Amino acid sequence: MAKQFRKGRKSRSAARFGARYGRKSRKLVADIEEKSRASYDCPQCGRKRVKRSDTAIWRCAKCGHAFAGGTYIPVTSIGRSVARSVKRSLEE
Repeated sequence: MAKQFRKGRKSRSAARFGARYGRKSRKLVADIEEKSRASYDCPQCGRKRVKRSDTAIWRCAKCGHAFAGGTYIPVTSIGRSVARSVKRSLEE
C-alpha cells in the first residue's frame, strides 16, 4: 500500500492560496513566512527571543532591546558587510 501524507504538507503556510499563483510562488511565500516568524538570537543579551514586531523592526522578548534589521531576517548579508567595513575603519 502506498504511504499516505498529510494534506497540505508541501504548501505549509501558503496553503491558504489553494491552487492559485503557481507552485514556485507559493513555496517562496512559505519560505519567507517561516524565516520572518522564527526566533533569532538577541545581539544584546544573547538569548533566542528576538521576534519581528513590524517590517524590519526586531524586538527581544527577554530584554526589550529593539533594533532595525532586514525585512524578513534580523541581519542581512549586506548589513554584515557594512558592519565589518565600519568596524575596520574605526580600528584604523
